[in-house]
Formats: sequence, structure tokens, C-alpha cells
Amino acid sequence: MIRRTMMATMLALAGLIMPAAGPASAQGASRAYAVSGECGGRAATRVRMAPGYCLGRVWQRAGGVGPRMPRGLLELPDGDWLVTDLGGWEAGRGALWRMSWAEGGAVRWTRLMRGLSMPHTVAAGPDGRIYVAEMSRIFAVDPARPEAAVSVVEGLPDNRLHENRHPLSSFVFDGDGSLLINVGAPSDRCLDDAGAPRRDARGQCAEAGEQAMVRRYPYLGGGRWSPQWTPFATGLRNSVALARHASGAIYQAENSVDLTTPDRPFDEINRLVAGADYGWPYCTDMGAALPGWSARQARCGERAAPVSLLPPHAAPLALLYYDGEMFPELRGRMLVSWHGYRRAAGRVVAIETGPDGAPLTDTRARYALYPRGSLPYPAEAPAPRAVVLTPGWDARAAVHPRGSPAGMAVARDGSIWIADDRAGAILRIARD
Repeated sequence: MIRRTMMATMLALAGLIMPAAGPASAQGASRAYAVSGECGGRAATRVRMAPGYCLGRVWQRAGGVGPRMPRGLLELPDGDWLVTDLGGWEAGRGALWRMSWAEGGAVRWTRLMRGLSMPHTVAAGPDGRIYVAEMSRIFAVDPARPEAAVSVVEGLPDNRLHENRHPLSSFVFDGDGSLLINVGAPSDRCLDDAGAPRRDARGQCAEAGEQAMVRRYPYLGGGRWSPQWTPFATGLRNSVALARHASGAIYQAENSVDLTTPDRPFDEINRLVAGADYGWPYCTDMGAALPGWSARQARCGERAAPVSLLPPHAAPLALLYYDGEMFPELRGRMLVSWHGYRRAAGRVVAIETGPDGAPLTDTRARYALYPRGSLPYPAEAPAPRAVVLTPGWDARAAVHPRGSPAGMAVARDGSIWIADDRAGAILRIARD
């Protein structure tokens, strides 16, 4: 304890530990979370929640020090948190922060690493070490010695936004220790500047190559992974949301392509099976050929279909299984953050699941819209049987912004922590 106190004092004198920024009201009203009352020990936002739940404001950036675009969250054994900071959509602007608590419960930020390129996922590995996904590598880091961070996987595509559209790496550990890593598609729909498909000599997409997939990197033991990878699942536009169920099943939430209509195409939840192709850029929804590709070229019937659709442009960015004690009614459910800016997004949902972690689904279902109303899923398509935990997270002037939930984590007390990257906020779902 004395050593930790001395270290904190030294870091503070060096300007590396910084108190949290002031009240969020200092921000523009469109981004600030107004608070009123208490939510499980935190100031309660005024976001309308499902009955029995509340959304507390842990911290919000207000021009001071702290992450600019918080994305990934991981609770440490001592109650502190690691937070990845995207920083911006350019290389070298990201950071890794430690969030701790000053006297009186105020948030204190320590920047552990800077100059990172679009860091996103942060997770504990099966060996107890902490791993972070940067744009083109996965590295292991000890929060007590961040200067000794070491790369364990390198050479991921150096995706840059607008040159390559999906720059974020994400990962999960498989049961044998292998790393399953997202490598996003290099474009939205494999089209050239004139809007025509970019075809190779066989008439297929010329961009697929080594991207638009989840790669498997075998575990060698001793904290080392083979640099020789194999495709695990292909035809995936952007697998930022990945999760492994206790049964061993791997699930992915897909951000589908951008069409001009707000009600098509639908996003997806897929169960990833080794060797399967999931359709990008040829197919969408439950097997419809995308414009530019004929049914013969698309061969949608030969590609793996989603286990469930999600609303169009929901933009799922985090997927995990709830295993906490605070909400017994959510135990085993699949939590998904819908990050998109369109009218169906800005929500956190809890989906009922079966023994293998697969979403339980209904047909002839509907999904809600902001500010009100709903639209149907395709009549016979599977739609998630879910509870929306944040039904009122639309923008309300001078009250709260539209929700932009990115990363999520379940704390040891069972509360659900959320990083809102657009508002620069850390939020917490607790009991009302």
C-alpha cells in the first residue's frame, strides 16, 4: 500500500495522473448528460430506461483530461478500469487510460500509453495477461509497467479510413487459446468510384483477398502466437462485435453494407463456423443478392445465413453474455450495443439465448424507431427476442444526447458499464 501511494505521488508530481474533468454541463448541451438523483451510487442521467433499471453517469469529458473517444472497458482486480481511447480516425492519436478513484469517489485518469493507432478491444486473456487490439497489432500490457508492452500478433492490415473502410481490430480467445481476430473489409461493397463492382478475372470481388474475415492465429504456448494464420470465417464486412459462449460457440454481430434506403439492409448476428462464408459483398439479409451482383454470381444459397437479423444500421459494436449478480433476469442473455446514428440505433439490448448461446428469435416481429413508431422485420426472418434496456436514449435538448454505446463490460458487482464515444462518457446501468 505504501509503495502504491508513493508511486501515485510520484506520477502526480510528473503530471501523469490527472483528476477528472469538471461537470458535463460545461460541454455543449447536445453532448452533455444532465443528471438528477442517484443511480446505484452514481449520478443518474435522465435517459428513460426499462422498468427496474437506471443509467448512471460515471464520468463525462468536459474539456479536461481523459479519453477523447472511449471504446473498450476492462475492470482490474483492484477496482480500477482500463479504457481504450480511439482518439480519432487517424493513426497515432489513440491512448490507453487507467480510470481510478480520487477522494470522495471522483474519477482520476492516468494515461498509460499514447500514440496508439485506433485501439479498440481490451480483454484479459486465459493466461491472466491483458491484451489490447490496435489497428495493425495485438499487444500484451501490464498496467503497472506499460512501457514493457509487447506485440503478440503483428502485420494486421494497416487499414486507414477512406482508403480501407474498416480499420478496427477486435479479438476473442478460442478454447484452445487461439486468437480469433477481425480483419474488416477494405470497402463498403467492393465498388469502384463509378459504383460498379470491382471484379477479378473470375467475375468475383477483387478486394476480398486477406480481408473481410476473422482470422485464426494458433496458440504456441508461453504467451506466444504463430504468425501463420488461417481464415476462420470469411465474407464478413466488419466483425468488431465478437463473443465466445461458454459452450464454445463463436458469435459475431455484423454491420451490414450502406444502401440509400434507411430500412435496408438489416444488420445480423452470425454463429461463426470454421470454413464458412457469410456473404460479403454479395448477399445480405437472409440471402438476397446485393445490387451489382447477379444471383448466379452471388450464390447466396451456398453461403451461411444469419441466426438472427438486427435493425438496419443498428451498427452493433459490442457483444457479450451477461454473467453478473445484479440482474438475475439477464443471466445468460446476449448484450449488444447498437451504436449507429440512424433512427433504430442508440440502444443497448438484452437478447434471450438458448443453451449454445444462440439468440432466441421470433418471426413477424418489429423494431422500434426514434422518436417513435416501429417497422417490421421481413415477415419470415428470425428477429431477436429481446428487451431494450435503454428505450428512451434518443436526443433530448439540454437533457442528454442520442446514445452512442460502443464498448461494454460487466463489472464484478453485476452492473453494466458502457463507453459512449461520441459524447466522451463512461456510463453505468444499475438497479433503479
